Amino acid sequence: MLELLAGTGLAIAAGLNAYIPLLVLGLAGRFVPFIELPSAWEWLSGDWSLIIFGALAVIEFVADKIPAVDTVNDWLQTLVRPASGGIVFGTGASTTTDAIADPSGFFADGQWVPIALGAVLALIVHALKSSIRPALNAITGGIAAPVVSVVEDVGSVLLSLLALLLPVFVAVAVLALVVGAIVLARRLAARRRLNA
Repeated sequence: MLELLAGTGLAIAAGLNAYIPLLVLGLAGRFVPFIELPSAWEWLSGDWSLIIFGALAVIEFVADKIPAVDTVNDWLQTLVRPASGGIVFGTGASTTTDAIADPSGFFADGQWVPIALGAVLALIVHALKSSIRPALNAITGGIAAPVVSVVEDVGSVLLSLLALLLPVFVAVAVLALVVGAIVLARRLAARRRLNA
């Protein structure tokens, strides 16, 4: 169960920002003694991987704060975020930590299933994000873009850390995200009705 929560938290984080969970996983695998990446995923903690993930995270961090550029970035990330979600779900669900002692049972039946599940979760979050952001930009004249982007980045970092260190709290964080998305969608709909 903890493997599923860890993978879910990382995949949702990838739907918000593709590179933050990859960077967090790579850094954790490299510098945190009680987190051991599976051998097939050790490349995440390599020098070049960390440099590339860091550079791409900075680019996405900046691009996501600029109105209109954030929409173009979301279009470009439509394939990247699900791919990242698949990688981090597969890695996170099979990573040995203090909370996850024996991840091998999670992969016993089909090794592709966690990767596919992670890709689908990241794609759902990405689709919600990329559909809400243009509406927020239109309603606020672009003022919301940097604020919402910072919230998404902080959420991605927190979900990634929770998934690795305290996977049981991922369920609470996911519930908070769902409630927040519903509240935001209702407020946007109400504002549209007032403006119409």
